[in-house]
Amino acid sequence: MISKSEIKLITSLHRKKYRNRHNLFIAEGEKLIKDLLGSGLELTHFYTTETPAQWANQAIEISERDLEKISAQKHPNGWLAVFKKPTSSTEDSDWVVALDEVQDPGNLGTILRLCDWFGMPNLICSEGTVDAFNPKVVQASMGSIARVNLQYVNLNQWLTAQTKPIFGAVLDGVEVTQLTWPDQGVLLLGNEGQGIGPFSAQHITDRISIAGHSKRGAESLNVAMAAGILLHEWQRQ
Repeated sequence: MISKSEIKLITSLHRKKYRNRHNLFIAEGEKLIKDLLGSGLELTHFYTTETPAQWANQAIEISERDLEKISAQKHPNGWLAVFKKPTSSTEDSDWVVALDEVQDPGNLGTILRLCDWFGMPNLICSEGTVDAFNPKVVQASMGSIARVNLQYVNLNQWLTAQTKPIFGAVLDGVEVTQLTWPDQGVLLLGNEGQGIGPFSAQHITDRISIAGHSKRGAESLNVAMAAGILLHEWQRQ
C-alpha cells in the first residue's frame, strides 16, 4: 500500500527542483536498485509489484496501477526505489573529465558509466549540463552514478583555476592515437550540437581529435561515443 503523500513526493522527484529540495532521487529496475544498494547509497523508499523474500523487510508491495502513477518510465518494470543523493564532491586525482553543457540524459548517463569502467574517478559538469539525477541519466548510468565523484561548477571559473593541462576534444586537433598522455590533466568534452563553448575553449592547452574516414560523411561523433574512444586511449597508456 502506498499513501497519497508518498505518491505526491515520488512524482515530484521527476523534476529537478524537487530532487534538489528533498535531496532525493528515484531509480527503477531490479538490477539498478540492487547495484545502488550494493554501492552503499541510503534507501528511503522501496516499492515492488511482487516482493522477493529477501526484501520483505524493506520493500512495500504495491499494485501495477500504483507503480504506474509514480514511475518515470512508460512501461514500469516492477521495482522503484528512492535514494538520498550522494554528496556532490570530487576527490583529488591526477585526471578528471569535464563536460561543457552536455544536454542529453542518455549521453551523461553513458559518460558516467564510461568513467566508472575506465577508472576515471571524477566528473566535473558545467552548471548548464543536464541534472545527473534525472531519472533517464540514472537509468543510463547503470549504477555508476554511485561510484563516480560528481560536481557541478561554474566551468569557466573552474577551468581558470586549473594548473593541469586541458585536453579539449575538437574536430581539428592532434589525433588521439598519436598522443602521449601526461601524468595529470583534464579531458574536456563539449555540447552535442555546438561542441566546447568559447569561454571553455580559451582554456584548452591541447587540442585532440578522433580520426575518421578520409571521405567522412558524418560531421562529428556523439559526445558519449567520443568519450568512450578517448577514455579507452587514455586508459591504454
